[in-house]
Amino acid sequence: MATRFDQGPWATAGVQTVQPGVHRVPLPLPNDGLHAVNVYLLEGLADDGGLVMIDGGWAVPEARKALEEALTAIGRDLGDISHILVTHIHRDHYTQAVELRRLLGARVYLGAGERPGLELLNELRGGLSTALRTLRQAGAGELADRVRAAYPDSYDPADWEAPDRWLDAETLRFGGGELKVVPTPGHTRGHVVFLDERRGLLFSGDHVLPRITPSIGFEPAAPGGRPLAAYLDSLRLMTRHADARLLPAHGPVADSTHTRVAELLAHHDDRLHRTLAALGDGTHDAFTVARRLPWTRRERRLDDLDALNQMLAVNETVAHLDVLVLRGDAAVTRADGVDRYTRTR
Repeated sequence: MATRFDQGPWATAGVQTVQPGVHRVPLPLPNDGLHAVNVYLLEGLADDGGLVMIDGGWAVPEARKALEEALTAIGRDLGDISHILVTHIHRDHYTQAVELRRLLGARVYLGAGERPGLELLNELRGGLSTALRTLRQAGAGELADRVRAAYPDSYDPADWEAPDRWLDAETLRFGGGELKVVPTPGHTRGHVVFLDERRGLLFSGDHVLPRITPSIGFEPAAPGGRPLAAYLDSLRLMTRHADARLLPAHGPVADSTHTRVAELLAHHDDRLHRTLAALGDGTHDAFTVARRLPWTRRERRLDDLDALNQMLAVNETVAHLDVLVLRGDAAVTRADGVDRYTRTR
């Protein structure tokens, strides 16, 4: 799950020029444990001399102000943004992209795998519905009620308008260079990363993060499969490309994508072993298993987390249990709307 970490220099407002023409800009996330989301401003790509922006940020006044100040610092302004490439539909990545399109006429791009999630958001008018249903199937109905009470639906469908273009596995060609679009389902169904092979840069969104693991099993669309299995496959996919400098959505720039991918794969392998051990010899729902597992780097008890992080933890436990079922290490049965798991070997 996405664990909280202390605000460090990476989240401080301003501009970091990663290399000439590539600028990292952290935008604030008010009342969010992640503190900031990195967006990237790329010069010299667009045919019209404008800026290509990777991820949009959250549509709040603080983020808009920070973006405007960063643009001024590099001698640009909002009107220079012509293309916004978004890694996935979570609010801290997508909603300001929609706002900037309305304001500037910039074109917004999003992975085609996010289309079902976007349609479901507009149908359900809320982003927690799937996650709360997963909680109830995990035997955590009381927790689902607490999360719903603590986070009432403030969803505005205008924040999630459809993009101008849906992206598949393809190469975007601009006058000044190319970006390869690589679908990386897992964190969300339609998550994509953008690979600049010429400059050796990977704009990784939430797929590969340098300090934390992205939440798995929490997205607005029903996964239609096993999100952790998809995520692990997407991590391995990164090793089939030449190693690149890691430009993540949360955290500082890192030198090697491959190094971090290896760490994330090892982490999830360890969590799978721990989850199987926590399941033990009985038959248990995912909520019971989650309460037996340690959480965060501090190895805290589930009951010591706030309601939102308990939800992320239980949903992640479901994702790990489903991979154990896929591997034949466990079996699952459903009774009275609750899934229960039994170790098979």
